[in-house]
Amino acid sequence: MRVSVLGPLTLGLGARSGVPSAMKPRKVLSLLLLHAGRMVPVQSLMAELWGDHPPRTGLTTLQTYILHLRKLLAEGLGMPSAAVTRDVLQTRPGGYAMVVGPGQLDVHEYRTLVAEGEGALEAGDERTADISFRRALALWQGPALVDVTPHGRPLQAEVARLEQSRLTVTERGIETRLRLGGHLEVLSDLASLVVEHRFHEGMHGQYMLALHRSGQRTRALTVYQRLRMTMTEELGLEPSAKLQRLQQAVLVSDPRLDHEAGAPGRGPVVA
Repeated sequence: MRVSVLGPLTLGLGARSGVPSAMKPRKVLSLLLLHAGRMVPVQSLMAELWGDHPPRTGLTTLQTYILHLRKLLAEGLGMPSAAVTRDVLQTRPGGYAMVVGPGQLDVHEYRTLVAEGEGALEAGDERTADISFRRALALWQGPALVDVTPHGRPLQAEVARLEQSRLTVTERGIETRLRLGGHLEVLSDLASLVVEHRFHEGMHGQYMLALHRSGQRTRALTVYQRLRMTMTEELGLEPSAKLQRLQQAVLVSDPRLDHEAGAPGRGPVVA
């Protein structure tokens, strides 16, 4: 069985799928998968489906969705229904739990790779960290659960957590490549990221640093000025002191901006 939530929802074995076509059962399945191995309370599932005002028949309807999911899983995985109930979509006191094996769920693999990357960075091994972060981000096939909409509050919270993690790992991966001297390699990614994340000062700082190291000091300063203008006009805020120091360092061509590999523990932006 292979299960994916980092993009479209998929679950199946080979060409057979265990994903329902109706949206409410898809939402139930999604929430169970995001808490794989743990019990999801009936109240959380009902809140996902109907918010704060479930119908009087809500519990019966939820139980019908669970039965439907078990039938689809039995067909998609080629298992007897009894085995699905016992081993895959379990009834537990107060709720239900989805059980997946090691290596079956993409978000589990993603979290393992991110932890490996962070551990490697802490040990000063940027090359291993770079590989781990790249592999983690490569698991994403689009926004999390992009085809399961609209999200109720429980799914919104889990998807927001995943998307924030993705953004953080993207930034950490770029930081790692900058430490390894990959400033030319990250330029195109950063050009896109600062458009998508208009107020993300960390990524703007990385873009400025990569441009500076690539001999494009004027463009680096333009990135700062554009961000400052956007922030002051739309938020009434100035860029952070850290970003202001980076701008001053670019202005005077501070040699500390030019270090590349071989400096474990040092960040790429002047503090």
